[in-house]
Amino acid sequence: MTLQQKSSIRHIKNERLETIKKDHRGNKTINGQFANGDELYTPDFGNVLRWQLSRNPQREEKKQDSFAPPVLEGFDFIASDEDMVVWLGHCSFFIRLAGVTFLTDPVFYDLPMTPRRAGLPCPPEQLRHISFLLLSHAHRDHLDKKTIRTVFESNPQLKALVPLRAGNLLRSVNPHLPYQEAGWYQKFDLVPGEVEVYYMPAAHWHRRGMLDMNKVLWGSFVLKTPSLSLYFAGDSAMGPHFEEIEELLGPMDVCLMPVGAYKPAFLMAKSHMNPHESVKAYNLLRGGTFIPMHYGTFDLSDEPPGEPVRLLRQIAAGGMLQGLKLPAIGEPVLLRETR
Repeated sequence: MTLQQKSSIRHIKNERLETIKKDHRGNKTINGQFANGDELYTPDFGNVLRWQLSRNPQREEKKQDSFAPPVLEGFDFIASDEDMVVWLGHCSFFIRLAGVTFLTDPVFYDLPMTPRRAGLPCPPEQLRHISFLLLSHAHRDHLDKKTIRTVFESNPQLKALVPLRAGNLLRSVNPHLPYQEAGWYQKFDLVPGEVEVYYMPAAHWHRRGMLDMNKVLWGSFVLKTPSLSLYFAGDSAMGPHFEEIEELLGPMDVCLMPVGAYKPAFLMAKSHMNPHESVKAYNLLRGGTFIPMHYGTFDLSDEPPGEPVRLLRQIAAGGMLQGLKLPAIGEPVLLRETR
C-alpha cells in the first residue's frame, strides 16, 4: 500500500456558499491538514534553526536603516462617505467600497517578542462603523485576538468573513462575534448591496500552536462591484493562482500586495514574495493600482526595513510597475482616483 493510499484525503468547502470554479470539490486535506492545492506543505523547521544560527549578511545595513512607515494622524476617513483604501500598517486596511466598510487582518498592538515599529493614525477604539472583518489566515501577525476584541467592542454590528475552520479561534475571542467560513473559490453571501466578496487561493500555511499545523485554511480576498475589483493578497508565495484569479474574476483595479519578510530566501520563499515577485503577481492579475503591505511595521525577517520600498521604486522607474502608490499609514487612497 502506498503512502497516498494510506493517507486520509478529504475535500472541504462551505456547502451553503456558491463556488465559482467549475468542478471544484473543495479544499483538499491530507490527514486533516489543508494542502496548497494538491500538495501538503509543512515548513522545514530545520531551516528555522539554520536561520537562527547563521549571520545575516545584511546585518550592518539593517542596523543602519532607520526606515519606518510615515503616519498621517487623524480619523476623518472613518466619517467620510467616499470609497477609499486606508493602510493601517502591516496587512491592516480600512476599505470602504460602495458604502460598505471592511477591515482586513487587523493587528494594532505589539506581537509576542516583536514590537510594532509604526503607530496608528488614531486609537483603535475610534475605528467605528466597520461592517465586515476580513481575515486572510490565522498567523498571529494577521489574526490578533486582542485587536479583534477591541474592534468588536467598538463595532457591535461587525461580522467576520474567514477561512475554513477559523471559527473556533473567533469563538475564543468572543462567542457572540458572527462569522461565515469559506473555502477557495467561494463567494460569501452576507455582504449587502452591490459588493461581492470572494475567498480565493494563496500559497501559504498555518500554525499558531504545537498541534495545529495546517488545521485552518489560508487565502486571499477579491472585492467586486460593477465598476471596480479589489484584490487583497494576504500572505502568499509566488504561484499559478494569480493567473487563475484573473481568469476567473477579471483584471484587478486595485491590488494590495505583500512585499516584505522575504529574507533569507531559503526560509521565506515558500511563504512570502519579494518585491520583484509581488510585481510579477500584480502583472499576472493585470493590476491597476499597486499598494504594498507587509513591510515596515514589524521586524519579521533579515532584509533592512526600507529595502522593499527602495526596490519597488526601482522597479517602477524601470517601467514594470505602472500603478505604484506608497501611502502613509492613515492616508486615504480614494478609489475614484485609481480607475
